[in-house]
Amino acid sequence: MISLSHVILLLLALAVDGEEDLDDRELARRIRDSDREAFRSFFNRYHGMLYGYLRRRVADPAVCDDLAQQAFVTIWNRRSEIDDRLSLRAFLFKISYNAALNHFRDTSKFVGDEQLSETPAAGNPDMTAEYAMMQETLREVIEQLPERRRAVFELCFLKEFTYRETAEVLGISIKTVENQMGAALKTLRAAFQRFTDA
Repeated sequence: MISLSHVILLLLALAVDGEEDLDDRELARRIRDSDREAFRSFFNRYHGMLYGYLRRRVADPAVCDDLAQQAFVTIWNRRSEIDDRLSLRAFLFKISYNAALNHFRDTSKFVGDEQLSETPAAGNPDMTAEYAMMQETLREVIEQLPERRRAVFELCFLKEFTYRETAEVLGISIKTVENQMGAALKTLRAAFQRFTDA
C-alpha cells in the first residue's frame, strides 16, 4: 500500500538535483565517520526545511522545534547505521514524521482533529486533494515500471530494504539494484515535476 508518508518521502528525495544528491551522499559518509562539521552542514541545510514541514502539521511551534531537534539527535546517535546509498534527508524526514505521529498519539492533539497519517494538511481540502493526486500518480508510475525495476523500487522504497537485501532477495547484484533505482527515480522525477515545481 502506498501511504502519504511514501509520497512525502518521495517528493523530498526528488526535491534536489543529482549534483546536490552527491553532496548529500558525501555528507552522509562523513557523518557516519563522526565528522561534526559535516553534521553541522547537514543540520544547517535541512533544519529550516524540516521545521517548516513539521510546522504545517503541528500547531505548537515549540513542539515543532523539539521534534526537529530530536530528529537530528537521532541521526547523530544512529550515525553508524547510515547507508550513504540511501537518502539521509529522507531518513531525517521519516524520523520526524514518526516522532510527530508519536507526539499526536501521546497527547491526542491533532491538527484539525484528523490524524497526520490520514491527512497531511488537515482542514485544507486543496492539500488533501493534491496528496490524493500524488498518491495516484505514484501508484500509476510504479505499475508502469518494467517488472525488475518495479520490484527493486518496491523493495527499496516501499518496504525499506537495503540495496544489499534487495539484491539478495532478487538474486541480482547491488550494482543492478543501484542502476534500477536510479532509473526508477529518473522516471518518477519526470512524473512528479509538476508537484515539485509547486
